[in-house]
Amino acid sequence: MNSPRIYVDGATRGNPGKSGIGVVICDGEDRAIKRISEYIGITTNNVAEYTALIYALQEALIMKEKEVVIFTDSELVAKQVSGEYVVKAEELKRLRKQVDHLSKGFEKVDIQFIKRERNKSADTLANQAIEDAS
Repeated sequence: MNSPRIYVDGATRGNPGKSGIGVVICDGEDRAIKRISEYIGITTNNVAEYTALIYALQEALIMKEKEVVIFTDSELVAKQVSGEYVVKAEELKRLRKQVDHLSKGFEKVDIQFIKRERNKSADTLANQAIEDAS
């Protein structure tokens, strides 16, 4: 069985501003099997990016996945989670701890940075959440 491929994105209108998250869970053939679009209130873009990642990990746990590959266009989140960048902001430290905790529920979690153009489906869902809340 192939690991699901999960695309995540956070969006804000202003920074901080109205924020939404988008998550697209794809099967091993990269076909979308679940989409999440959620308004998360007023926050920063980095918090929205982390929140999308947390939603993705939670959903994969609910689906009883053992391994996941997650794609984000947030270089900051990808490099903070990998340990390449130090997390300085207190709120992001808390979210990083939550990511680490959820990751313990898997045999393997692979978080990869991708270019924004490859993440359009999650971006669309994140922005749609903001639109729907307005």
